Amino acid sequence: MVENARADVADDAPARLVLASPLYRGATIALFLSGVGFSAAAPQIARFLVTELGSSLPTAGLFYLTSLTAPVAGYLVGVRSDRTGGRLGLFRVCAVVGFLGWTAIALSTKLWMPFVISALVLGFAGAATSQLFAAIHDEATLHPNRGNDGVVAIVRMALTAGWVVGPVAGAYLAAEVNLRTMLVMTGLCTLAQIVPLGALRTPAQPHAAADVPAPGNRRPPIAAMLPLLAFTGLYVLVYAGEPIKYAYLPIYMNEDLRFSPALSGTVIGIQPLVELALMPVAVIVARRIGTMRLMIVAAGFGIVANICFATTGNAAGLILGQTLMGGVWAIFMTLGIIVAQRLLPTAVATASAIFLSSSALSSALGGLAGGLGVAAAGLPHVFLIPAVLAFAAAVGLAAMDRTTGHRLEQTKETGRRETPTEPMMGEQTSG
Repeated sequence: MVENARADVADDAPARLVLASPLYRGATIALFLSGVGFSAAAPQIARFLVTELGSSLPTAGLFYLTSLTAPVAGYLVGVRSDRTGGRLGLFRVCAVVGFLGWTAIALSTKLWMPFVISALVLGFAGAATSQLFAAIHDEATLHPNRGNDGVVAIVRMALTAGWVVGPVAGAYLAAEVNLRTMLVMTGLCTLAQIVPLGALRTPAQPHAAADVPAPGNRRPPIAAMLPLLAFTGLYVLVYAGEPIKYAYLPIYMNEDLRFSPALSGTVIGIQPLVELALMPVAVIVARRIGTMRLMIVAAGFGIVANICFATTGNAAGLILGQTLMGGVWAIFMTLGIIVAQRLLPTAVATASAIFLSSSALSSALGGLAGGLGVAAAGLPHVFLIPAVLAFAAAVGLAAMDRTTGHRLEQTKETGRRETPTEPMMGEQTSG
């Protein structure tokens, strides 16, 4: 049966699938625009609060805690999406909400306004990404193909490419025009996500098994969500090292190691380039050794990378660490969303939202652990904290591989749970 199922699945090049599908093609462009907009604002928002609204530095730092509402907003949007089936309709709503939120922040005249807007509005803007990945999952389920995981890799590469371009564009616009205009540009990029998808309708949601409910059913029970929540928690442990690294690695290089600005920039900039190069490779390797096992390897890369930051004290060691971190995120950013959806196949929009919004929890955990760690151990030994967190994640992933790894790989190869027999009867949101 397994062999027959494999024989029925096409095997096209991912790039060809992206070019042939209006949804895949539009999602790729949309997420590039999303990455440009969000990453342009992220390094500049604290400066905006200080220079434009008179905030103190400690108060400006608290702004990033407003993202803790993002998982709640993402969950609410995801549940609504799974109940109605309206992936792209909700995506468009979230994009418009994001535009309004960023524009309102740009026009803020009181310090409290960006905090309230970010906490109550921007969390819903971030949910737009999860809706696109849910729509991609539905389309891939309707048209089984061994290249579908590669499609996800290409879409994630577009998002990462946006995060490479955005900080440079944001810094340039802030310097040449002003910070408020830069924030309006972020809002326009968020709104512009709608354009590449045009009036495209949401793909029909197939359901081949009794455990895949049609739109209109209640939200998934907590028991069904436990594997997803466990996996997301392990992802949070790995990701928590990123805010620690970006907060303290530049300080360590500039003040302790006395690196030149060019060398410091090279060390920081090498990671996203490695990510882009390795994302397609991650899909190929996952097919050979298993997705969860590759993530265990990625967590191992994170352990070694942070040990390099903590112990080497030279440019070669830091570049090696950043190269390994590029491998970590090439694997997790490409395959994480795929695993999350397979762990909760009855509610893929909810799974996507929970997984993608968990970075806010990681940032809070990393910020707290880094602040306490640098006070207790100083630089560079604070980087041993994310090494320990990555080790804990590796142990947890190994445990998950024993319990769920085989089922995940079987689902991937055969498509039994996700292969359609007939279209779902339910509301399909139009463009």
